[in-house]
Parts: sequence; C-alpha cells; structure tokens
Amino acid sequence: MKIKSIRAVNVCFPETSAKGRPSNVKYKTARRSSWVESGPVANPMTRYPRYAAYRPSWYPTWDNFGCVVEAEDGTWGFSIANHGRPVAAIIDDYLGPRLVGENCMATEKCYDMLVRMGAPYGATGLHSYAVSAIDLAIWDLKGKLMDIPVYQLLGGPAREELFCYSTGADTDWYMELGFNATKLPCPYGPADGSEGIKKNEELINKTRELIGDKVDLMLDCWMAFDVEYAVRLAEVLRPYKLRWMEETLRSEDFDAHAQLRQRIPWQALSTGEHWYTTIPFQHAASRHLVDIFQPDINWVGGLTAIIKICAIAEAAGISVIPHGGGNTAYGQHVCYAMPAIPWTEYFVATPPGVSPKETARLPGVAVPKNGKMIPSSAPGFGVHITKEHISPYSY
Repeated sequence: MKIKSIRAVNVCFPETSAKGRPSNVKYKTARRSSWVESGPVANPMTRYPRYAAYRPSWYPTWDNFGCVVEAEDGTWGFSIANHGRPVAAIIDDYLGPRLVGENCMATEKCYDMLVRMGAPYGATGLHSYAVSAIDLAIWDLKGKLMDIPVYQLLGGPAREELFCYSTGADTDWYMELGFNATKLPCPYGPADGSEGIKKNEELINKTRELIGDKVDLMLDCWMAFDVEYAVRLAEVLRPYKLRWMEETLRSEDFDAHAQLRQRIPWQALSTGEHWYTTIPFQHAASRHLVDIFQPDINWVGGLTAIIKICAIAEAAGISVIPHGGGNTAYGQHVCYAMPAIPWTEYFVATPPGVSPKETARLPGVAVPKNGKMIPSSAPGFGVHITKEHISPYSY
C-alpha cells in the first residue's frame, strides 16, 4: 500500500476550539484558578522585566493543527501538529509531496527521508516539528491498516499500566488525585539573585512538608539558569532529596551541561524536550551529561525518533521519560511499549477540583486515575477523528 497524499488540516470537534487547541472552558467544579494563569515561572526571558512575570507573554501564538497521511485505499492516519503556519507550510509545500508514492509500512525509510530533507536549512527546530507530525500520522495509518494499536506494533505492552507523575504548581490537588510523584515549575532564576534562591527553597520546603518523604519531588527549571545559578540552587536544595532537576540550562549549550555534570555529580539531571533529532541524545549519552532523556514525541521527530533514542539510552544506562508523554495518545503508546521508559509525565493545567476526565482532550486519549493509566486499544493511536472533524488548512 502506497501513500496517496500528506497534508495539513484544520481540526474541529466538540472538546477543542477550531484550531485544535483546548477551549477556554470555565469549569463549575473549579475551586480556584489554575497555576498556569499566573506567574512567575523561571524561563529564558526572565532577565527582561516586561516578560518576566508570565511565561506565555512571549510564546509563539501559532495554533495547533492536524496532519493527515492518506493511503491509496482511502485509509488515513492522523496526528496533531504544533506551531501552525510555518510547520504546515513545511508539510504541504516541501515534505509531504516528496513522500507520496512511498510504502505506508516503511516507517524507517520515510523517517530517514524526512530528516535528510532538512539538510539544506537544518533538520532541527520547526523542521523537526513537521517531521514529527508526518511520522506520527504514518504510524497511525500503519496501525489502522493492520487493525492493531500502535503499542502492539512496537512489540506489545512493556508493563501492565503507566505510572504517571504530575507536573504543575497545584500540588495539594495532585495529592488528592492520587499521584505519587510530582514536579514543580521553578518560579525564580538568575535575574532574581540570592532572594530568588531563598524563595525557591521556601517553595521546595513547603512542598516537601505537604507531600512527605514517600512522594518523589522534581523541579522543572525550563532553560532558565546558567551553570553558576544551577549549582548554587542545587546545593541549597540538596537536603530536600529532589528526584531530578530538569532542563536547568539552554538546550544547545553542551559545554555547560558538561560543566554542570562535573560540579554536581550527586544530583540527577534531566533534559531533552528541546533537543531535535537523535543526534543530541547520542552526544549526551556518549558523555553521560544527564541521567534522564526527555524527548517530546511531537517535537523530536515522532515515534521513530523516540524508538532510536530509547536504544541509545539503554546502551548508556540512561532512562527515557518523554516530555508530556501522558497528555497525548502518541506519548501514551510509546511509554506503554518501551522498556526504557519507566514513568510518564502528566501535565496538569486545569484548576483544582477539575478531574482529568473533565479536561478538554482529543477523543480516545486516556487520562490518569490514582496516578495510573492505560492507553486506548483501538487501531493506530486510538484517536477518533472523522472527516467531519477536519477541513483544508487555512494559511
């Protein structure tokens, strides 16, 4: 069976807005506003006061959209894609037409072609988002043609259920939901000086007292630090036994990662959500710069890329815990099937009082209960999208 077409599409169904982004729902059960509605959260722009208080104030505003890969017999695979017009143009104008006529089952070949076609301008960044969208849609198509879930294509479940940790700052609510591990966004960075370190410690201390010693605690620093600040903060937080410190440095600064690894060898470090293609992971593994890889399946190059990253990680004795893996069907399937992935991240953006099953999400996407979940067993990734839900992409 050959690929007939690959195209970007608009997506519209009851649970989301017209562009595939969760709608701004006012939940009746909400007890207070969600942590995501206010700052501060440390980030690379914290040094600039006009953007320091609230991370989304400087985010790209491109909408999410869909990618459809259609086979000759009319069967089609679907994926959600990020960063709107720029990525959609790469799919429609460049990558998509060049894969028409390829075998629908040839995921390795198609992925290799997609990455290599990025050579003229770089296979990372926005190109990698486009590769991810196409790769995931091809895997969805492959599962539908074989009438089995993607996790079966990967060899079947590696575990009975997924252990999920929560990400967010409404920790009391996450404990009520039954999560046994949680990750905090770090509020303050280098621009906040010593006072910021003190406030970060106060937050960690308060959280540790709330959750006790039996719940794992992690800290997400989202590329906000330099080496010196990361070391200072890690030293202060050492008594609180953080499971890991995440993405402390700018993703592209590998020399800084090596310095940090040398200066705090006792602290587990994680990163990788802003690494693209398999190459940065191979480099990091060869030098053991971090203890946990965190690729994002919608950004790094899709499922094929993460399979390769898991092989790299296992050979180096490194764990893989995909960024936001519990929030998408794509991440859920790879976490369910790959032995290299011990945990699954579930990012909680809805207000306290709103259970995960009430959140806006793609039809067929599982949600955690008591910190555990099992992906859909429907063919492909189990995302139920019909032709009535999609329309040609509007640039």
